[in-house]
Amino acid sequence: MIRQSLKFRKTIFVIFILFLLIIFFFINHKDSNNIADTQRVSQDIPRVGYQDFNSVPKREYYYVDNKKMGSNNVADDHIKQELQETRNQIEQLKKKIAFLEGRVPQKYPDVKYLGYKERKRILVTGGAGFVGSHLVDVLMMQGHEVIVVDNFFTGRKRNVEHWFGHRNFELIHHDIVNPLYVEADEIYHLASPASPPHYMQNPVKTIKTNTLGTINMLGLARRVGAKILIASTSEVYGDPMVHPQPETYWGHVNPIGPRACYDEGKRVAETLAYSYAKQEKVSVRVARIFNTYGPRMHVSDGRVVSNFIMQALQNLTITVYGNGRQTRSFCYVSDLVDGLLSLMASSYTLPVNIGNPVEHTIEEFAMIIKNLVPGCRSTVSTGAAVEDDPQRRRPDIAIAEAQLNWSPKVSLQDGLQRTIDYFKEELSRTTFYNNQTYMDVKVKSPQ
Repeated sequence: MIRQSLKFRKTIFVIFILFLLIIFFFINHKDSNNIADTQRVSQDIPRVGYQDFNSVPKREYYYVDNKKMGSNNVADDHIKQELQETRNQIEQLKKKIAFLEGRVPQKYPDVKYLGYKERKRILVTGGAGFVGSHLVDVLMMQGHEVIVVDNFFTGRKRNVEHWFGHRNFELIHHDIVNPLYVEADEIYHLASPASPPHYMQNPVKTIKTNTLGTINMLGLARRVGAKILIASTSEVYGDPMVHPQPETYWGHVNPIGPRACYDEGKRVAETLAYSYAKQEKVSVRVARIFNTYGPRMHVSDGRVVSNFIMQALQNLTITVYGNGRQTRSFCYVSDLVDGLLSLMASSYTLPVNIGNPVEHTIEEFAMIIKNLVPGCRSTVSTGAAVEDDPQRRRPDIAIAEAQLNWSPKVSLQDGLQRTIDYFKEELSRTTFYNNQTYMDVKVKSPQ
């Protein structure tokens, strides 16, 4: 049995060896056939040298964007044109991105936190205007809730856009000639065009704003029990016969002249305020605001300060209307805002002059601005006098000093330099960008 088993194993082993040999033979035979086929193919392909490609004929035209082009030069020109168009599109996108970034302020100025008992809800009409926006800044930084109402006739959103999105700020696009229904603890009624070109542009609208608008705000104050401050003007004195002008002076106004829509409109606003105070027991304050200047003025509002600064910065002729001997007194905007806040906080209810008593002739003022602008080559010339232009204007601020403990702090030189710097920035502006609103305050991240 053992011998038969060994014999069987030997037989299997021999068969296995033979099977491997047969497989090896078939593989070698197949490889030799492949080599022979490769040699035959290589013999069938002619040898082509690099120099033979020089004989390939050039194409007489090309297709670019499915358009038939005549030569390589034309194709290159087309590619260059496409590159230039791409560059132009990139530049347009950059401008759009800069515009969008400028519309979304990234930080808010520092805001004090007030508890609900100290925090007031304050309505500011005309709050997107020159004076109103500076008042809004102070009220916001004090920690109050501020509602700005403006129809943007002369106001601008960019004056308050640094507050957009803040929890204490609200902006309402509304014309106060129409009734307004909101809740407020205090109302600063500043809405009205204030520069002669603006209020003369639509005199009927100016009268409506100062009469119907004032009635609506006084009615709102009566309904909600709010204290209201009416922003009046030194124009109620007209071309004064008394100098300087105290609050007891009744004025010298032409009721049908070109400035009457503003002068008489403000006089009626004061009459309405004290009529509501007597009849409806509304708590009113009246501020008679004299000439004010500072950042955020319109560059083309036609006022003395903006006219002279713009002409000096552009080396244009500084034009003085009239003989130049008429006088004005100019108050910096931050001083005015302090005066308005002091008046609102006081218990004094009669009209109060808010202005700077330092008086200059218009000709002197033109030379001051010219000397403050570096390298200014402007000359000063005179033009035709403006109809009903007041010849002398200077506030008597004795009541403000005594009742409000207020007096202006910013000198004319310092205030004008800040205003000139602002106008320089306005002239150099080509697009919107972040931090574009003039604010000399610290900022912090949004809450």
